[in-house]
Amino acid sequence: MTPPIPFDNSYASLPERFYARLRPVPVRAPATIRVNGPLADYLGIDRAALEGDDGAALTTGNRLPEGAEPIAMAYAGHQFGQFNPQLGDGRAILLGEVVARDGVRHDLHLKGSGITPYSRGGDGRSPLGPVLREYIVSEAMHALGIPTTRSLMAATTGERVLRETPLPGAVLLRVARSHIRVGTFELFASRGDVEGLRILLDHALARHYPEHVDAPVPAIAFLRAVGERQAALIARWQLLGFIHGVMNTDNMLVCGDTIDYGPCAFLDAYDPAKVFSSIDQFGRYAYRNQAPIARWNLAALARALIALFGEDEPAIERTAEQAQAIIDAFPEQHAQAHRKGLRHKLGLSTDEDGDEALASELLQHMHERGADFTLTFRHLTDLATETPAQHAVSALLAVPPTDAWLERWRARLARDPRHPTERADDMRAVNPALIPRNHRIEAAIRAAEDQGDLAPFHQLVDALEDPSRYDPSRASFARPPRPEERVARTFCGT
Repeated sequence: MTPPIPFDNSYASLPERFYARLRPVPVRAPATIRVNGPLADYLGIDRAALEGDDGAALTTGNRLPEGAEPIAMAYAGHQFGQFNPQLGDGRAILLGEVVARDGVRHDLHLKGSGITPYSRGGDGRSPLGPVLREYIVSEAMHALGIPTTRSLMAATTGERVLRETPLPGAVLLRVARSHIRVGTFELFASRGDVEGLRILLDHALARHYPEHVDAPVPAIAFLRAVGERQAALIARWQLLGFIHGVMNTDNMLVCGDTIDYGPCAFLDAYDPAKVFSSIDQFGRYAYRNQAPIARWNLAALARALIALFGEDEPAIERTAEQAQAIIDAFPEQHAQAHRKGLRHKLGLSTDEDGDEALASELLQHMHERGADFTLTFRHLTDLATETPAQHAVSALLAVPPTDAWLERWRARLARDPRHPTERADDMRAVNPALIPRNHRIEAAIRAAEDQGDLAPFHQLVDALEDPSRYDPSRASFARPPRPEERVARTFCGT
């Protein structure tokens, strides 16, 4: 018997050209890796029912719960700037939707559940490593306050997946506010399917931006809302040193959540030009390029929506001008969010003319000396705290800011109106001690794939549930990599 899930499906009620109906491909011997109990509680799913054989059977698709309407979603997308008219869920199936305890609708999505009509010759499966990576990073991102897809459960399949070598297989039960992408709109635009575009826009507005359903030009209200969320999202990524790796339009959700944790990584030493993804040979999605690429993706969404801009040529031209203004406004929206975030990371609650220069000088110093991104800001948090016991994490930082810069920073803090204790609490909230260190993720994957040892995975997930807290017992999770541990490349895992 599969665990009961309170499904309330909406996407499966759209016309069938939006997806393909099919069941997951069964696996040989499903076994649970981990159940995200708090997330199950939030979704109104009995966490105890997810544990054991029945939960593993659900997560791998061997058994479908009552009310599930499994579909593989269709979409297109620009991949590294080149349009691909036929993508879709090549190794994933949307089981259905649930409405969480706060009234927010969420997808339940199996990743690695077998071949679909969009597999393009692939096997539809996932090795264990990418499943563990996505579980670790997506849950860490949630704990860090970043809008993101999440991981409800992971299970092994008892089968091998052939990549360069045979690898153990696994499936992830992913949760998202939806899986509607910029590329979903591009699919219908590329087909000239205006009716499909209108249906999709109405659905996305009702689900994610209900306040704009009755806007004079819904397509423009939607474009503006998506742009605002993306500008804030990219700023939050960068304020934590996160690099996505594959910011293709099929990986940009219109709800404003982060999706696809394949070749992603976090900065160790600060480098604006840093690229980790093995397939990003020219740095298109480098750390410093993430905002310009998000703007490029927003322009792709605008082009896809043109057919909904008006009924006659003058109306279309007026609306196109509005769309261009939204796209042009994106860089400053992102810059404002990033500047505000940097002020908070520096412990500043007010805005002065010299604040941007102060932050820029710090970042330049970090770049020139290869300072660790996360530990540098946590070190400043320690310095803003008057309790010496809080300063242990600073011992991990090899390259602190210069005395001259620290003197200017302390002078600026002296003009800030907050009490030092309040300031330190706020700084700890935005300057975590722990992030998903690339070398720790790789070590957890290696242990699981090579020795069948999942203990490092569980230890890392547990530690990252509270990234702002630091004590000596967690020093190994905060420590930057030694030279021999550094991760130079990350991979998509498909």
